[in-house]
Amino acid sequence: MLRSFTKADPPPNRVKPVPVQVLRHIARLAVTGHDTTQLATADMIILAFFFLLRPGEYTANRCDTSPFCLQDVQFFIGETRLNALDAPLDLIAQATFATLTFTTQKNGVCGEVIGHARSGDLYLCPVLALIRRVTHLRNNEAPLATPLATAFQDRHPVPILPSHITQTLRAAVQVLGPSLGFLPSDVSARCLRAAGATALLCADVASCHIELLGRWHSDQMLRYLHLQAKSLMKDFSRKMLHGGNFTLLPNQLVPSF
Repeated sequence: MLRSFTKADPPPNRVKPVPVQVLRHIARLAVTGHDTTQLATADMIILAFFFLLRPGEYTANRCDTSPFCLQDVQFFIGETRLNALDAPLDLIAQATFATLTFTTQKNGVCGEVIGHARSGDLYLCPVLALIRRVTHLRNNEAPLATPLATAFQDRHPVPILPSHITQTLRAAVQVLGPSLGFLPSDVSARCLRAAGATALLCADVASCHIELLGRWHSDQMLRYLHLQAKSLMKDFSRKMLHGGNFTLLPNQLVPSF
């Protein structure tokens, strides 16, 4: 019997998805406060959750992968596309949809675009987070290649690092208490990608769509997430007829019309 235990697979080192109540606590404090670094950290947490980003894509740590930058953002008001680099800021503030364009991010296709509409939440909204990031960077005359994970204090750039994200998440978990089902030490900057995917699964979004959004080339992550959240896939024929009518999001190389 003891020999059989030694042959068993070791427990996997799995990240625990952070529930929305943790993110809302972080976002509410940051949006209602006056600390630019805290707000930048919260905005990047929001973006990582909604866009299923890896730490190297939503922090200013270039040693892992390429972070999304100011030049990678586009906004829309209905069908009207706004250039995030030179459109009037008061017009950008009215945006209803926002996108990120892949350049050299891991598992992404160069020029591919992913986007989100407004969530309807006052604090947790990917469009509002991108509006705040672009507005802050443009007000500080940041170069086009400036990572979105940058806060300016007295005109000096402060990079938002994975350690900032981890500290912020753990502080929120500590405040909210053990009712969440895990400890502050269980969460880190790596949790947000899993958190977004788990939220989609709980909302009955098809696994293949999550795989596309998260740019997974295998179902390894999804098999793990299925253990934690239900994934109900039904009415595919009806959904295919409805979802078959679509247009593609243009990247910066596609001319406006």
